[in-house]
Amino acid sequence: MIPHKTVEQVLETARIEEVVGEFVQLKRRGVNMIGLCPFHSEKTPSFTVAPSKNIFKCFGCGKGGSAATFLMEHESFTFPEAIRWLANKYNIEIEEVQLTPEMLAIKQEEESLFILNDYARSFYEDQLFNTDVGKSVGLNYFKERGFREETIKKFGLGFAPSEPDALTKAATAKGFKKDYLRKLGLTTQHGKDFFRNRVMFTIHNLSGKPIAFAGRIMQKDARAPKYINSPETDIYTKSKILYGAYFAKKSIQKQDECILVEGYTDVISLHQAGIENVVASSGTSLTEGQISLIKRFTPNIKILYDGDPAGVKAALRGLDMVLESNMNVKIVLLPEGEDPDSYLQKVGVEDFEKYITEEARDFILFKAQLLLEEVKDDPVKRAGLIRDIVGSIAKIPDPIKRSAYIRECSRVMEVEEDVLHAETNKVVRSILENRKRLKARKEGTQVNIVPEGGAPVETTAVPPPQPARLTSHEFKEKDIARLLVAYGDKVYDEKENISIAEYVIAQIEEVLPEFESKKYRRIVELALQRLEAGKSVNPQFFIGHADAQISSLAVDLLHQPWEYSPGWDERGLFLNTQKMPDENAVNDAESALHRFLLNRVIKLCEKNQERIKNAAAEGDNPELVKLLKVQSKLMEHRNALAEKLKTVVLKG
Repeated sequence: MIPHKTVEQVLETARIEEVVGEFVQLKRRGVNMIGLCPFHSEKTPSFTVAPSKNIFKCFGCGKGGSAATFLMEHESFTFPEAIRWLANKYNIEIEEVQLTPEMLAIKQEEESLFILNDYARSFYEDQLFNTDVGKSVGLNYFKERGFREETIKKFGLGFAPSEPDALTKAATAKGFKKDYLRKLGLTTQHGKDFFRNRVMFTIHNLSGKPIAFAGRIMQKDARAPKYINSPETDIYTKSKILYGAYFAKKSIQKQDECILVEGYTDVISLHQAGIENVVASSGTSLTEGQISLIKRFTPNIKILYDGDPAGVKAALRGLDMVLESNMNVKIVLLPEGEDPDSYLQKVGVEDFEKYITEEARDFILFKAQLLLEEVKDDPVKRAGLIRDIVGSIAKIPDPIKRSAYIRECSRVMEVEEDVLHAETNKVVRSILENRKRLKARKEGTQVNIVPEGGAPVETTAVPPPQPARLTSHEFKEKDIARLLVAYGDKVYDEKENISIAEYVIAQIEEVLPEFESKKYRRIVELALQRLEAGKSVNPQFFIGHADAQISSLAVDLLHQPWEYSPGWDERGLFLNTQKMPDENAVNDAESALHRFLLNRVIKLCEKNQERIKNAAAEGDNPELVKLLKVQSKLMEHRNALAEKLKTVVLKG
């Protein structure tokens, strides 16, 4: 178990922009950074990282939190795993409390799939380097491909022996459960090894953990597939994984381009040669999940195809969804009979890089030219080609980019530009109408669709429930909670060495039981407990709180939907009448506290006024005199607070 003090040190040291930046491409926008959310599919960035607050927040799906929360969501880490990952990144030593056998059993169960996969990786590696068959068959194969030993170990390559249950026996002897071996696809339902007599490729997730394997057969047997892969599991979804992404992500961000190849050996060969921004789709068409993965790091993708026009034409059919994601796609057709690995070995790194740069063609223009060669002068086929190209262009969200493609395709295909524009607009309208229908079903709204040449069709659905609005006092309570989370550890009075948390809580502690909102009262109670324990009330305490509701609430309170305009900052325009919001904590605290207290006094005035009416109606003069004196004092207090705020106009 990790000591609480160490957890706090790790969370305070970790920089959210550095951690998230390893998985998501971020761009600066004012004081914050934005990117495409890794937790849901989106085309317009709604995922925000706030370095000053050390948190992330997605306004699309609502997820948010600290660096640890991000790793738990993105990598399926437990909280201790996330802390260990961060501690390793920031070179913080962790002295863990000795785990009891019961705690160890729970921990092993949570991590079992990853641990077992890592054991399998080391087993295959040991077979490759330390057995006669592994060295003569597997290691010899990799070395013939030109892979150096450090590359083989880096990518987790190995060899699965031909014995029917070598891995299964070894793993169970080490104490691993057969159920987990079966779940990961390492062992069949009959207790035999799934991978036998094959060279092995380890598939990693974005944090470098082994999540699956691919095995290439070593014997020439037409009845067996050349490659077999692990089945999908709780930790491996093939459609969301690209081979080599863990090793390529930093280079992809640096080069602002992702090179996509087909095979495992292509990735390894190019990476070893210094071309590291390369991943493989593992022989399948690109999926939405894989496209989203690439787009986290760059909007630019370059696809290398073997020199087989028929195969390329089939592959191009699946690329419209890349255009739909507003990515820039280029195609490189390698010389006939060559794949990336073989061509690199043939011409060397310098000529290879020169070739893929000079021969890169824009996807749509490449597709148009390729299909034109096929249709030649056949007018029917030519019309079909035009519809095909128009369908691709219409998928591009950016109208300016669409227009540029239409202009170029008009020239290449010798078709009037106006004709292409008209046809493209028809397809775009159809796409938009379909999206409206889907959105209407999802959100439960009403939408009028006008079919081409028809009357409007009205569709209705039950509107979704609206979130309850906060009462005036709940809103003030929320503001108090926000102050404590955001600025609790800031200094309110330097002479007296009083923090903002101490200043605020000292004036509201007695009315804490009267809070209308339980969740905001809980924030104040936690802050009070911290002060009583002699600890500071800082944002990281709330963000990293073990209670997920507190952590989530803290992120929501910290992350404002507005920010200082980056355009103002660039032009040197700053606030003249007050400090910037994050530097104005003391004034913010005073104003929020006065608004909170004023709202409470107003409520007390209203309640006391009711008592005055009742006393007058009952003719209880002594009680009436007493209540009138109370009302006078309340009015004085109310007016004094209003004067301090200077923006409140009161009647009566």
